[in-house]
Amino acid sequence: MAFPGSRLFSLRTMSLGILFYCMYCHFQFVLANDVDSCESLRLGQYICKAPRIDDATQEPENCKDMIAWVECLPSPNVSCRLSNGTEFRFSGEEVGFNKSLPCRNVSGYSYKVAVALSLFLGWLGADRFYLGYPALGLLKFCTVGFCGIGSLVDFMLISMQVVGPSDKSDYIVDYYGARLTRLSITNETYRRTQMSP
Repeated sequence: MAFPGSRLFSLRTMSLGILFYCMYCHFQFVLANDVDSCESLRLGQYICKAPRIDDATQEPENCKDMIAWVECLPSPNVSCRLSNGTEFRFSGEEVGFNKSLPCRNVSGYSYKVAVALSLFLGWLGADRFYLGYPALGLLKFCTVGFCGIGSLVDFMLISMQVVGPSDKSDYIVDYYGARLTRLSITNETYRRTQMSP
């Protein structure tokens, strides 16, 4: 005759064994998939090469659709998963992934030239001809810059970069780095609700 507590003891032992086995399998799965993709590395775990800057436009050479790509190298002894799914341990010399940088669409219109034309020859409409607005340039030429008032207004609009080239591109600015960015509010702008004190 079997003791009734022995059956209960064997069920508890068996359920504890199954529980420990499931936990072991879970930890093995977590440890096996602990390697993140190379794109999700944190700052300090990789370094990106500086983009090659075009001397004529002061923008990255490989700028297409307002995005430029640079190569990034993970630090030595960092393991990550490449885009094809293979895990790789880097020595610090290999390219691990590419990172996107924002860039501007420029097509050959210089900011300095536009401002100089507006200041000195704006009353003849040269600034509007240069930026690709021939109708406004002809109108300014015939009215001598709208009697000087239109020339002054155009000079202010061009110098604040409100009026740009007619092909909707950006001006070429003579340095690479921080520059004026125009902010605007449209119907797609998300407005954050104000918190009351």
